[in-house]
Amino acid sequence: MTAPAPVTLQQAGECTPPVRTGTPRRTTRGYATGKADYLSRLRKIEGQVRGIHKMIENDTWCPDVVTQVASVTRALQEVAVGLVDDHLRHCVAGAVRTSDAAGERALDEVTGTIRQVVRL
Repeated sequence: MTAPAPVTLQQAGECTPPVRTGTPRRTTRGYATGKADYLSRLRKIEGQVRGIHKMIENDTWCPDVVTQVASVTRALQEVAVGLVDDHLRHCVAGAVRTSDAAGERALDEVTGTIRQVVRL
């Protein structure tokens, strides 16, 4: 078993929130290795939402529409859980290895993110 590579400043920058002014700098995020999967899932979800739109246009029976809305909601929640998991394993774990202070900041950030998700 090999030891994980030490986190470099460049890698740590991958996990910093984007600056909200001007053109954002392109970085590799924690979900980069699963990006294609996330994009595929989101395209499927988009298709489901378009289907719900058509159901409403066609006056489909309400319980059938609600069932589809629940399916889309669940799919989006799975995407969110995957992104949080990737963030924990990549950015938060890296910050914890860097220093106690960086680890605390990363944990505070992810706690805030989870708090936002739970409010759904």
